[in-house]
Amino acid sequence: MNILTRQSILPHRPTLISSISFGVLRKLGPRRWFSAHSEEPELKELMEYMDSLKNHEKVGVPKGAGTDSDDGFDLGRMRRLMERLGNPQSQFKAVHIAGTKGKGSTAAFLSNILRAEGYSVGCYSSPHIQTIRERISLGRFGELVSAKTLNCLFLQIKKILDQAIEHENGRISHFEIFTAMAFTLFARENVDIAVIEAGLGGARDATNIISSSGLAASVITSIGEEHLAALGGSLESIAMAKSGIIKHGCPLVLGGPFLPHIECILRDKALLMSSPVVSASDAGNQSTIKGISRINGRPYQSCDLVIQIERDFKLFLELLDVKLCMLGSHQLQNAATATCAALCLCNLAHTKESANALVKTIKMTFGVAPLALVVAMASDKDHVGFAREFLSGGELVAVLLTEADIAGGKSRTTSASLLRDCWIQASKELGNDIVHDGMIKSREVFNNLLVCSARKLENGTILAAESSLMASLKATNQILRERAGNQSGIIVVTGSLHIVSMVLAALTG
Repeated sequence: MNILTRQSILPHRPTLISSISFGVLRKLGPRRWFSAHSEEPELKELMEYMDSLKNHEKVGVPKGAGTDSDDGFDLGRMRRLMERLGNPQSQFKAVHIAGTKGKGSTAAFLSNILRAEGYSVGCYSSPHIQTIRERISLGRFGELVSAKTLNCLFLQIKKILDQAIEHENGRISHFEIFTAMAFTLFARENVDIAVIEAGLGGARDATNIISSSGLAASVITSIGEEHLAALGGSLESIAMAKSGIIKHGCPLVLGGPFLPHIECILRDKALLMSSPVVSASDAGNQSTIKGISRINGRPYQSCDLVIQIERDFKLFLELLDVKLCMLGSHQLQNAATATCAALCLCNLAHTKESANALVKTIKMTFGVAPLALVVAMASDKDHVGFAREFLSGGELVAVLLTEADIAGGKSRTTSASLLRDCWIQASKELGNDIVHDGMIKSREVFNNLLVCSARKLENGTILAAESSLMASLKATNQILRERAGNQSGIIVVTGSLHIVSMVLAALTG
């Protein structure tokens, strides 16, 4: 799949917050930013409701609010709100973007790259200029959410919101409510991927409820002194706050350039989380502005973007004569950051399709023969999407989640327990009947899997995590023999070429 084209980098429909001039901002004046009277009449009730909530964009952010401390925003409050709404954030993949500057532009660039490749994209950004609808765009064409859609959603979930606000003693904020509404819309619209701009910091921001299994990549664009008091009082504390969006095993894209010790903080956190890092500021990347021209009276800068990454990922892309309608060298850097993020998503976009193709091949070749899987995967794959394809493709006797070294090392290996959590999540979404090794009623059997009969387990797919590949293969073989009876069963080893290589080496060694 060619995820990037020369045309992709030119945002077809840049969000208003990314492209509007500062002259227009001054003309509108600050009152119009948040006044319900500037919204469409259809949104009057919603805006009056939102205006009744504490709005930190309007009144300012308390000292230490964005830090991981007792003074920080209460992310547990946001999680409880999302639980009331059915945890819609678990129903789509997301790219999470944080940074002092460049978040909105990078989100706009990345959203348009993905839309140009045919994906349905949800984009959430803040703040807005004229209408709150600017914060949410949906679909393959990047249209702002309609007033009708937004109002219908509000009326449908208002009772839940009221209950949540009452339960939290009125502490739920304007940003928390609207973030919850955006995530609910993305789930209902079944977007292929959501591009989420963090509000303040990262660690304690309301958007930071995306789990590692739901995160496609995290992006940190820049580190500066904005909101210094709210984020701990130093560049180092700001970097730590923003590094809170890094999730276990998920790629991190760095914009930059950063001060060396600040980049070290971000890379150390990524190493701790086993997250591969791609830097848009690497020496191999060469982005240049060649000149300014106009199309239909609209200025653009003609640019060359050359991406050549050697660390963690091997990425190369050359885009010449790119027409960039957002002007300035900083926007070229944002475009390069978005391009790196899009390249990181190539593997994610292929994972689901590859799983689907394998499911069809197994059915065509083996029919309805009892099937068991042994799965190990790299950290930069769509684990939930992979699981969903197999669980919806027919009956599985068992799935053993294991681990395999990736390219001779463990830095990109996804733990067996994390894979199991992803398969459990996928099974819940599909309503499948599974028995897993986290269930108390089944634990004794799983703890003695190699000596106990799998028939002791109730019907349904048996799901277990086992870090040892050889132990996984033995357990899978036993379970399949017990469940298949006189039928010939099939064991499929999949998820990564590296696990296939290890199995072949064991069989021929």
